[in-house]
Amino acid sequence: MTADAPTRIRVVDFTQVMAGPFCTRLLADVGAEVLKIEPPEGDAMRGRPPLRDGESAYFGTLNAGKRSVMLDLKTEDGRRDAFCLARSADVVVENFRPGVMARLGLGWKALSEVNPALVYCSISGFGQEGATASRPAYAPIIHAASGLDLALMEFQPSAERPAPTAMFHADVLAGVYAWGAIQTALLARSQTGQGQHIDVALMDSLLSMMVYECQEAQFPQNRKRHVYTPVKTLDGFVMVVPLSDKNFAAMLSVLGDPAWGGNPIFATHAQREANWAELMAHVEGWTVTQTAETCEQRFNDAGVPCSRYRTVAEALEDPISKARGVLGTVEDAAGSFGAPNPPFRMSQCRAVVGRKIPALGEANAEMLLWPKGTR
Repeated sequence: MTADAPTRIRVVDFTQVMAGPFCTRLLADVGAEVLKIEPPEGDAMRGRPPLRDGESAYFGTLNAGKRSVMLDLKTEDGRRDAFCLARSADVVVENFRPGVMARLGLGWKALSEVNPALVYCSISGFGQEGATASRPAYAPIIHAASGLDLALMEFQPSAERPAPTAMFHADVLAGVYAWGAIQTALLARSQTGQGQHIDVALMDSLLSMMVYECQEAQFPQNRKRHVYTPVKTLDGFVMVVPLSDKNFAAMLSVLGDPAWGGNPIFATHAQREANWAELMAHVEGWTVTQTAETCEQRFNDAGVPCSRYRTVAEALEDPISKARGVLGTVEDAAGSFGAPNPPFRMSQCRAVVGRKIPALGEANAEMLLWPKGTR
């Protein structure tokens, strides 16, 4: 770095598993220097599949572009080294249970006293204070507690229990909110010189996503919410959404202008929503005679929003995904693979996944060289 080059924001990252690492990887993607603090056994995600020659692509996706510093926070030396790193940091991010960092001597109060400009972000299941603050909270717990799973169950009339889950929306959403809040706090610091403490809760994050449901819970409606449904084809399913009058007319044209299209129950947008199941049953009478690809092409060519249902692998192989650079190339000891870039492009700023996935403790020698007597 030259003398006149901008100084990189330094982030000391005490997070593990998913929500916190998702946040700090986004910070690394936009140019921050992220020092990932790991225990001697490493982040638990290092052992999670998919694995290649013992290296986790799951861990790599969440931690590419960071530097790993191995510290044993159960020891006095480990805590002292962690304190020294955090004392000179711009940002600290942690996702322990509330109170753990304070007991380690690494809480907001202790660090802000020696570094008033510090931006300190705590990510937890239910927030830093209150009766539920100390409850363990993995994403599936939040999905159940927030009402999300029961709300989704209501969209499935035949369901007798909430659906199983293996996609952790609460973690990802909280990570993104934490990333945005940190950027806002850094902007405020540039104007005031003061850092601040950020409290991000997975519970709050998931509730904020359910815009309609939070309002309907306060103001119950007589008619249940309109639900979009897949329609069957010869070889799969498509989602078709003829919402506007123009969409609806175009769809009828593709279907050969069937007589049912003139039924008064489909005359307006509101009436189509109220009778959506019957509308889609008519549409499916045609789609089941066509391939999903044919349905998608014919509807879209006519201006009717439509997509066939694809696997994740198919979506990644889409020429448009490749042209946008959805995946960046990262590498670890097992070789290179694709990891998602941040889902935005910026004309003047860097926004790309870092290429290198850190080996456990690879930055210790560089980052823990304290001048004698200053640690």
